[in-house]
Amino acid sequence: MKSLALLLFVAFSSCASAAPVKKILFFSKCSNFEHSVVRERAGQPSWCQQVLTELGAKHGYAFTFTKDGSKFTPEYLAQFDAYFFYTSGDLLSAGKDGNPPMTAAGKQALLDAIAGGKGFIGTHSAADTFHTDETAETNTNQPRTWRYQNRGDKADPYIRMLGGELIVHGTQQVGRMIVTDPRFPGFAGRGASFELMEEWYSMVNFAPDLHVLLVQDTAAMKDPFAGTKDWPPAGWDTPYKRPPYPSTWVRMHGKGRVFYTAMGHREDNWLNPLFQEILLGGIAWAVRNVDADVTPNIAQVTPRANELPPVSAPVGGLPKGVTVPGAK
Repeated sequence: MKSLALLLFVAFSSCASAAPVKKILFFSKCSNFEHSVVRERAGQPSWCQQVLTELGAKHGYAFTFTKDGSKFTPEYLAQFDAYFFYTSGDLLSAGKDGNPPMTAAGKQALLDAIAGGKGFIGTHSAADTFHTDETAETNTNQPRTWRYQNRGDKADPYIRMLGGELIVHGTQQVGRMIVTDPRFPGFAGRGASFELMEEWYSMVNFAPDLHVLLVQDTAAMKDPFAGTKDWPPAGWDTPYKRPPYPSTWVRMHGKGRVFYTAMGHREDNWLNPLFQEILLGGIAWAVRNVDADVTPNIAQVTPRANELPPVSAPVGGLPKGVTVPGAK
C-alpha cells in the first residue's frame, strides 16, 4: 500500500507541477501593408502561422490565428493569456486586406485587458499600427512628415501601450544589435552584440519606462548595395542618421506585460534560432512563465533616443534584378 500511495503521489505531483498550456491570440489583420510572412495564400496557413504552430507545440503555447478584428470583445479576449500582433495601419478600417476591422470598443477592450494583466507580444509591423493621428486615408506612400515628433502622452493609446512607433525604414541591410540585458530570457549566449539581415525600423514615441533589450547601433549601418549593381538609392541611410535607439524592449502596461521586437520582416529570420530564442523568451515573460527584472533603463542605454532623423521618403523593396549580399 505504501508503494502504491507513493506512486500516486508522484503521479499527482507531476501533473500539478506541469505548466498549463498558455493560450495566445495571433492577430494579423493588415489595414495597410501586408508582409509576406503573414499573408495567407490559396487558403493555406501563413508562414508565421506554420512556424508558431510548431513552436507552440514544443513550448506549451496554443495559438489561435485570426485576421478578423470584429472578434475583439471583452468576452472573446478573456479566454487568452496574451495577444500577439503582426498587424499594420488603422485597424478600425477594413483597409487594404478587407478583413473585418476592430471597433473603437474592441480596441479599448484590448487595452483594458492588457492593463488588467494579460500579456502582449508585438513583432515588426506591430509598431506600424494605429499611428498617432493617422487614418487609412492619410497613410499614403509619401514622406510622412507628421510622424517626426515625440507626442508623449498625446500619442495614440495603442502606441503608448506598445512603447514605440515606426517612422520609416531603410532598405534591408545587415544591422548590429547591442545587447543591453543578457540576463533576460532568450538572450543567453548572445554576447555583447550580434548582426542580422533585416528591414530595420526607425522609430519614435518611446515610452519613458522601457526596459530596452536591444539597441540599434546606427553607427554600424552599412551601404546595403556595396558590391552590387550601381543602384544605391539616394538617402538609403537617412532613417538611421540619429543616435542609437531601442529596437527590442519590454515594459509593464498596468498589470500587463508587453514585449516588442522590430525584427521579423524576413521569412528566413523566423527560422533563425537567434530570432526564435529571443521571441520565445519574450513570449515566456509576457505570459508569466518566467520572471525578469524589467526596471526601466532607456535613459541609461539610449540617452538620446528621442533625437530624430531627417525626414525621409518611404523606402520600397529592392528593385527587380538587384540583390543585397545576405538577402534571400
